[in-house]
Amino acid sequence: MDSFNYSRRQTSAVDIKGLMLGSGYPVRIQSMTSTSTLDIDASVAQCKRIFDAGADLVRLTAQGVREAESIGVIRSRLHSDGYCKPLVADIHFNPKAAFAAAVTADKVRINPGNFVDAARTFKKLEYTDDEYAREIEKIREKLVPFLEICRENNTAVRLGVNHGSLSDRIMSRYGDTPAGMVESVMEYLRICCEVDFRNIVISIKASNTVVMVETVRRLVVAMDAEDMHFPLHLGVTEAGDGEDGRIKSAVGMGALLSEGIGDTIRVSLSEDPEFEIPVARKLVDYIASREGHPYIKGTFAKGYNHIVPERRVTDACGCVGGKNQPVVVSSLAPSEMVGCALLPDLYLGSFDAAEVDASQPAREVAASLSDGKVIILSSSNQNPVGEMQAFIHGLTDCGCKVPVVARMRYEDADSEDVQVKAGADFGTLLINRLIDGILLDAPNLPVRSDSVRFAFGILQAARTRMVKTEFISCPSCGRTMFNLQETVREIKAATSHLKGLKIGIMGCIVNGPGEMADADYGYVGAAAGKVSLYKGKECVERNIPQEDALEHLISLIKANGDWHDKSSDN
Repeated sequence: MDSFNYSRRQTSAVDIKGLMLGSGYPVRIQSMTSTSTLDIDASVAQCKRIFDAGADLVRLTAQGVREAESIGVIRSRLHSDGYCKPLVADIHFNPKAAFAAAVTADKVRINPGNFVDAARTFKKLEYTDDEYAREIEKIREKLVPFLEICRENNTAVRLGVNHGSLSDRIMSRYGDTPAGMVESVMEYLRICCEVDFRNIVISIKASNTVVMVETVRRLVVAMDAEDMHFPLHLGVTEAGDGEDGRIKSAVGMGALLSEGIGDTIRVSLSEDPEFEIPVARKLVDYIASREGHPYIKGTFAKGYNHIVPERRVTDACGCVGGKNQPVVVSSLAPSEMVGCALLPDLYLGSFDAAEVDASQPAREVAASLSDGKVIILSSSNQNPVGEMQAFIHGLTDCGCKVPVVARMRYEDADSEDVQVKAGADFGTLLINRLIDGILLDAPNLPVRSDSVRFAFGILQAARTRMVKTEFISCPSCGRTMFNLQETVREIKAATSHLKGLKIGIMGCIVNGPGEMADADYGYVGAAAGKVSLYKGKECVERNIPQEDALEHLISLIKANGDWHDKSSDN
């Protein structure tokens, strides 16, 4: 892949009962139902809503054999009503359910973290090489018969690794790391290739956008090294809802789509699943519009690690650059920000800056700059992110340490459009650690000052600056133990003033404790109407009646000294 010029990563093709997926085909859009498959009518109705919204395929969770078999009934009902797009069974912890789903569904997702391995316990265990090899053999014994049933039924497979569901075996050798996530899926891929089963899609997800991007990049390198070129499903897990969920999804997936990685995506929002589809479509179409852009000449700066990038070294100019956190700059007048909760760090014109177009030669620009200036960098290229990255790498290679603030302009009047586009653009530059600030121009927003709030949201989603409470909340699915959307609203209303705190809100225990492992506190569905509370990875209260759980969560936060009243919030 070219470093700065957009083109799709070349992959093999996967046939999902007639829907082709891979680099020779459009990026496919999908979502997941929140119904139990045992409720046939509700599942059929929700699948129709998702398909009507524009999805190419729909996933349904199947906890057991009965649930997996019900997918066949749902599929028949949908086909009889003219809805013939693929259905995907989502399996955790239950190989028997996967075997059943291989017959009834068009594609089956299994999780290498729990298809054979027991649920993780977060214990540090030791495995000798022989013990480790025996565990791999156990995987082979279960996986190969499953693949043979899929082969017989022309059923595709997704190997879906989540950061929150790595097995103790993987964690014992690799830790809770991107390298561990990659090895978790590579173990399965090697077995698939040994038996020549290649109708496979891979996903490797995390709720932390930086971890997610690093892990997918590592996976691509690992597959290339073993001559594997399987298509990839992208997603930021537990992205949340509303504005935050849209921005976080755009930041993580946009960074990968921008470099041509990704063949199908899901935007995981804590909302009704059909609302995910337009967001995904906007993101995919926006990145695809770069196809055929004018060629961008450039190379990575010497010593730059694209997999795990370090922040570009710059000299501090006031509060910009150096060791300062990335800033938000606004082109609005201060009077337009009156009454806003989040104010920009700087206003355009209030500091010494040179406005530069990224098409200019970096060396000439560097030679013309005086000390103490900040570059405000923009681009009119069809692929502005690629051109800006090439320019910044050029600055670095000629020894220039001037801070760079990226400036992007969006003419859209729709807030969601701006969130998605700006999240993808600025998110790529921030995750690649190239810029010291962002300036988001969106003159046609209904409320122009919203551009500043969006900018701060992008900084937080890219894990470069915490400005508010972060809520790590999963999308609803058939495993959810409570009304997720209502619960998220209630917890947000009670805790959204706790700046910098990370709170996980998880519908079930399948991925919950793991996906929120870097959260300060967790609220996890334990059973119907029951909630368990976590402090970090440790479960501190189990099976609390849901009606009492929020009060217990607040008490837990207070007991650990992390609470302050809203009236004292600055």
